[in-house]
Amino acid sequence: MSRLTACVKIATVLCVGLAVFLSQSNSAAAFDRNIAQLFAVLPDGGSLPEGLAVAPNGDVYVATFDGSKKIFVFNQNGGLLRTLTVNPSSGFFLGLGFHPQTGAFLVIDFGAGKVLNVNPQTGAASEFITLALGGQPTTGLNALTFDSAGNVYVSDSFQGAIWKSGPAGNKTPLVTPWVQDLLLKTAGDPPFGANGLGFNKAQSILFVANTGNDTIVQIPMSGGNPGKPAIFVNSINGPDGLVIDGDDNLWVAANQSDEIVVVDNTGKVLAKLGDFDGLVNDGTPKGLLFPASPDFSRDGKTLFVTNLAIDLRVATMNPANIAIDSAWTAQVKHWTVSKINTKFQALPNK
Repeated sequence: MSRLTACVKIATVLCVGLAVFLSQSNSAAAFDRNIAQLFAVLPDGGSLPEGLAVAPNGDVYVATFDGSKKIFVFNQNGGLLRTLTVNPSSGFFLGLGFHPQTGAFLVIDFGAGKVLNVNPQTGAASEFITLALGGQPTTGLNALTFDSAGNVYVSDSFQGAIWKSGPAGNKTPLVTPWVQDLLLKTAGDPPFGANGLGFNKAQSILFVANTGNDTIVQIPMSGGNPGKPAIFVNSINGPDGLVIDGDDNLWVAANQSDEIVVVDNTGKVLAKLGDFDGLVNDGTPKGLLFPASPDFSRDGKTLFVTNLAIDLRVATMNPANIAIDSAWTAQVKHWTVSKINTKFQALPNK
């Protein structure tokens, strides 16, 4: 082999290696604890961001669980566009969602035990789903999702149930849950059973997070009817909100371990992303602190997630209900929304 030929081959190998390195450098490692970046800080007076939904135009809507009746609307770069004051309402909001067919902006009013249809420009609200059983504390409406026909499904953390309405909501109060099961209840901490929920692509399974039990429950579907709930996977620490990507991977906000856990459709963990990295001097969390509700950007390249950063001792009115991050959440003065790059390097199989 001539010296020139050898040099050419070496240069080619180096170029290929550099290309591989550069392509991988745009992806996070599957267990990247520094991937959660700051997306937005709530304005002064805004606290306890819980529900989050990305609008069809890409704007990010963030609801508060503090009684202020506020929903903040950010552009895709984290700039505040407007603040909605939702009336009439209790002001304690959880899950949000934009109806895929009608475009209606739905907001769970946890404090009133209702789902509201909210004007995304003015905040004016009307009832969309009401229950015959009354409001708090009987019900614990928490998160919502939609099927391909536009039906609306709402988790009930206290009754261990899923409620269902048609695309237009319900004119008379709902009496009977669509599903109610012991696997959707909890006696654990945090004291919330059925929480985040979403369908796989085939609409053959509805996945439901049980926060207090550290489980994801799967409900099989056939002809639009539910089958018997079963455990899909255990040991996610405080699974809160969840979203499902185009490959049927579940992205779960683990509120007790300050991370996003990604599992495939068999329950195998693919990635654990993000972590808590302390507070800056003015009481603003760095990274994830009690992450609650995730949603994808319209292009799927970014995951947005709220940092509820709630002190469970205060929320449950039980001083003995101490979580490992309670001392940190008690010091928070400014609440945040984080963002995570959804591209990560898969773990090796061999």
